[in-house]
Amino acid sequence: METNSSDVKKLDRKDLMGVFWRSWRQDAVWNFERQQNLGSAYTMSRVVGKLYADDPEKRARALQRHVEFMAITPHLSTLLYGILTAMEEENANNPDFDETSISAVRASLMGPIAGIGDSLIWGTLRIIAAGIAISFSANGSILGPLLFLLIVNIPTIPLRYICLFKGYELGTNFFKQFLNSGIMDNVTYIASAVGLMVIGCMTASLVSFQLPIMVGSGKFAQPLQTYLDQIMPGLLPLAMFGIMYFLLGKKIKTTTILLSVFALSIALAFFGIV
Repeated sequence: METNSSDVKKLDRKDLMGVFWRSWRQDAVWNFERQQNLGSAYTMSRVVGKLYADDPEKRARALQRHVEFMAITPHLSTLLYGILTAMEEENANNPDFDETSISAVRASLMGPIAGIGDSLIWGTLRIIAAGIAISFSANGSILGPLLFLLIVNIPTIPLRYICLFKGYELGTNFFKQFLNSGIMDNVTYIASAVGLMVIGCMTASLVSFQLPIMVGSGKFAQPLQTYLDQIMPGLLPLAMFGIMYFLLGKKIKTTTILLSVFALSIALAFFGIV
């Protein structure tokens, strides 16, 4: 069935920028049942309102599918929204379009995009930013929090913008080809390795745990810490990190671990052990 060119509904740059700005508030109404679903519906509501302005029934169905469960990394969410926007536009103009495919694509791409975003943004970039920021903040510098915000936002703001327009331009085929090529597996692996290196550096430089206990007698007495540093610098911080990792692996609550560390630190300091 052909559509008259005068009846074609076409989104413009202003509409896409509306999606871009609304995506920033995606987590504003997060909930435990469907997580980011309300933010997702809000992000798409301007597009849906314009495309289905003359069809209340289609508009209602569109909003209903966008209020379903949503869990995605906010910084890469615009890639999915760009794809969904292109599909909604096609659905508005093509009577033969299967609108259930929009929900299917939404559900199927949500997880892979979230996996990539969590690895690159939360698991790597945020860790690097935190390591640099903590180093400055530990010395009382205001640059700490400022650098954290800059390091996280300078790359991710343009990323949001590019992902939205590329997603809209290329549709679903590009992302599926990108996943199937195996390139993302290599990128994710490298990013994970960098993140682990940063965690190791933070452990060695920011975890302070030294033993003032003296070994020997008289003028030959040396702090036990000196001998430990000769074996391996940062051995005790590494051991503490290993213990924390082991306890987390045993599913012990983070709150319990933190309170135990506080209590143990106070006790060891009181008796002059550390």
